[in-house]
Amino acid sequence: MYQLRTLTMRIVLQNLRIYAYHGDMPQEQTVGHWYIVNLRLNIPDQRATYTDQLTHTVNYAHLYELVCNEMSIRSRLIEHVCGRTARHILRKFPAIDHVYISIMKTNPPIGAQCDGCGVELEMDRNAIDNSQCVPDSCNF
Repeated sequence: MYQLRTLTMRIVLQNLRIYAYHGDMPQEQTVGHWYIVNLRLNIPDQRATYTDQLTHTVNYAHLYELVCNEMSIRSRLIEHVCGRTARHILRKFPAIDHVYISIMKTNPPIGAQCDGCGVELEMDRNAIDNSQCVPDSCNF
């Protein structure tokens, strides 16, 4: 009579601590910083909730490896790292249709006492399918 239905299933990787060399100042690119990365990834296909098969979801270890690889590519801006990582996730894992990512730099060199500064980004699959914008050809 009643059918239970899951509306949204998310994979969450929370508080990944990764050491990387991002920043606009030369010291940041030399010394590096600890970063905290969080991911929330929507998966419309919910077969794994019934089948208990890894093939029906996304392997967390593969996601972690992708994030570590993207964080190892030096960038001046963590905004760039967020966008690049979100696009890579959506391209590599077709099961994911929406990415939320946050990257926080712990102990940032801004002269303030704080836990960190960072960027949050949300991206849908249609954002990468429709984006032909590259920095040299877009009006910013």
